[in-house]
This record gives sequence, structure tokens and C-alpha cells, in this order.
Amino acid sequence: MGATSAAILAREVFARSFASRRQLGSYLGLTPSAYDSGSTTRCQGISKAGNSGARRILIEVAWLWQKYQPASPLSYWYIQRTAGQSSRIRRIMLIALARKLAISLWRYVETGLVPEGVAIAKAKLRPA
Repeated sequence: MGATSAAILAREVFARSFASRRQLGSYLGLTPSAYDSGSTTRCQGISKAGNSGARRILIEVAWLWQKYQPASPLSYWYIQRTAGQSSRIRRIMLIALARKLAISLWRYVETGLVPEGVAIAKAKLRPA
């Protein structure tokens, strides 16, 4: 994750407090919207009712996560779910990965728990 995306997420998402991961997902608009009509109940896809800028950044971070953290359990989960699937399904599952990643990052910010299997690179500091 780069400095720009980290700064945006810190300002837009992690500066707020959330009681649960569901609240976080709802704020980001990455939770399924329910369709409930009498005896029929089903999910219609993500609600997109939250912070669109943060959602956009998280989706970009999810793409980068796949590229730079291929050995993490989140990447394995994504690969396992999308094996042999169409590009449309891979894009849909990337949204689910973005939600899982947001929850992992939120846990890191709140408790200091580093997501399992993450390779942390040292930041390159520029001389002042």
C-alpha cells in the first residue's frame, strides 16, 4: 500500500470509530443490499451507499494486494474462489476481497494485529 492510499484511508475511514466490521462495511458501501419481498429474500450486490472515494481506493488496494502479497491468506482465498471463473466473477470477488482487506486493516489500526501472512517492506525515506 502506498503513502497516498494510506493517507486517504486514514483520513476517510480509520479516523472514525466503528463498533463492528459490519458497520465498517456499510460505511464503505461494500456490503450486500438485501431484497426482501414476502417469502423471497436474496442479496442484490453491494449497496454503494457509503464513501465512494474510500471504496474506490480500497478496490485499487485490493488489486495491488493481489500483486504484491500473493502469499497472504487473503490472496489464497481470492485465488481459490476465482479459479476457473470468468473475468466478471473475478471482478465481483475482488470487491469481496476489498471488504475483507478493509476489515483486516481496521483490525490493524484498532488493535495492532498485523494481518496474517503479510510481508512488510521497509519504507524508503527520502533525504530532506
